Amino acid sequence: MIKKEKLFEQFPPVSTREWMDKINADLKGADFNKKLVWKTSGGLEIMPFYRQEDLESLKYVDSLPGDFPYLRGNRIENNHWRIRQNLIVTDYSAANKKALEILMKGIDSLGFFIQDPESISEKNFNLLLENISPEAVELNFLSDGRAKEIVDFFLKYLKKANADPYKVYGAVETDPLSRLMLNGTLCIPVEKGFDYLAEVAKMTSVLPRYRAIHLNASNFGNAGADVTQELAFGISMGAEYISQLGERGIETDVAASKIRFSFGTGSDYFPEISKLRAARLLWSVVMNGFSPGKKDAARMEIHCVISRWNKTLYDPYVNILRTQTEAMASILGGTDSLTVEPFDIVFRKPDEFSERIARNQQLLLKEESYFDKVADPAAGSYYIENLTSLIADNAWKLFLEIEENGGFLESLKKGFIQGKIKESAARRNADISKRKISFLGTSLYPVHDELIPRGADPGKLFMKKEPGENIIVEPIRLFRGPEVFEKLRVAVEKTARQPVVFLFTIGNHVMRNARAQFISNFLGCAGYRIIENQGIETIEEGVRIALDSRADIVVICSSDEEYEKIVPEINSKLKEKAMVVVAGNPPCLDTLKSQGIGYFISARSDIVETLRFINTYLGIDMNY
Repeated sequence: MIKKEKLFEQFPPVSTREWMDKINADLKGADFNKKLVWKTSGGLEIMPFYRQEDLESLKYVDSLPGDFPYLRGNRIENNHWRIRQNLIVTDYSAANKKALEILMKGIDSLGFFIQDPESISEKNFNLLLENISPEAVELNFLSDGRAKEIVDFFLKYLKKANADPYKVYGAVETDPLSRLMLNGTLCIPVEKGFDYLAEVAKMTSVLPRYRAIHLNASNFGNAGADVTQELAFGISMGAEYISQLGERGIETDVAASKIRFSFGTGSDYFPEISKLRAARLLWSVVMNGFSPGKKDAARMEIHCVISRWNKTLYDPYVNILRTQTEAMASILGGTDSLTVEPFDIVFRKPDEFSERIARNQQLLLKEESYFDKVADPAAGSYYIENLTSLIADNAWKLFLEIEENGGFLESLKKGFIQGKIKESAARRNADISKRKISFLGTSLYPVHDELIPRGADPGKLFMKKEPGENIIVEPIRLFRGPEVFEKLRVAVEKTARQPVVFLFTIGNHVMRNARAQFISNFLGCAGYRIIENQGIETIEEGVRIALDSRADIVVICSSDEEYEKIVPEINSKLKEKAMVVVAGNPPCLDTLKSQGIGYFISARSDIVETLRFINTYLGIDMNY
């Protein structure tokens, strides 16, 4: 009889101490924390490995999907989420026609963004919703005003359609705190804004699963906040709304049922998954503090929208790769609905192709990758469980700090929220300049001969929003990380003559090629024309080619050992004709500087500062 053995019985167990001893031995005296402990963009320290014992101190890891505190999500049997597409409404009949069309292509959540609030009427609402079943699709409405009228006309439509109120999902997306935060003021006093919000919430009380507040926490990430800050600020906003509605006679359970949280999903894949899990945990804790009548009042409804912060103008199809991984993080984190915006939305009006791709990205994850089959698939991962706890702990500390300042609104008035976001945005911008954060196709491996995509609108891309009058809080500024490179490149593209960079590759074969490749990528980010070559035999030959090419910039690419001899001679022959630059940071740098060579580009160079300097040197107008 054949004896069956378990595969791993022949391997002895290895303790954490043994792992650490082996790692430290391999590090040969190097600092473990500096070499292997990874820091997120928000400064959270992540260990290089986790083990089962790291779960022992964590609470709630044994909770089940659908159970309090909802760490593992609201759903029990599956991970179904709603696929949302937004429509800009200027013509109500045309918007209805498009809505009916995309509902046949896999969409089950519609967002109607009504451009002109004055156009809102019962007749137009009937046109907008004609032949759309309110029980079969989630319906969301956003307008810059007249929310009560939207609710009134929507309720009339539901009555006419004989819809079951318990089967109607969606929201009238009011969010006065976000509007105050972005604009610095409201069209009415803040207290009156909360009064109006309470009236909208009361009007929707006949629809138990319909929301009156769409809390746009995604704005924080798009202003430069990190994952922990977005979570803490979003939870704080929610607590402010619960408190304000409570003061206006709305019970905690009802107020909670009227709030939907909208988070942005960025490129930090595992932190974004963990953020949504931590969000549900923290919201349950906050709701417990308000003493709701029912435990399920602590359930958080989450909508996710893909962040715009890392989306690019150049090499824009890379945006599809970005949005796909971000959609995956949203879904694995347990979002209830998701908007994947078209890849070109940051620089032009999306067309049918880009909208179709955005829809199909979610459909592929649902229909072909089965992301909708398993609730909280990340559960039990030593890494993600610890990361969830780490994000929750740090977000909770920041939340308590906001509460000590008097809550979200008071912290906004004092500038506390804005100050934290500015600090985070400054760190991100510094990391971009140091190339710790890179954008493929824009700040890393740019396509040298690429032009602005057809139909791109720089006015939309680089919106300059001036503060309005009578502001009562400092507005936060939304921006995109890649825009600093795009502004440089657009300015170059607008010049009458494209600047020419000649790579003077000479000497050591390995070093000249490595440095030429580095410089090509570095200066290519500004859209200069890069003239490369296979290597130059003599200085005379290189000078002749550089002059024939009418190069504005000549970058000498060679080895450190050869620079002290060849750079002065090349500089003496070209300095009157072009900007002479040395690739690298050679030991002879001070010597070369003393001989009149003033420009060096190396891995230590601040790429943004360097490209701005070169543009200015070349006389390129940066004001547009």
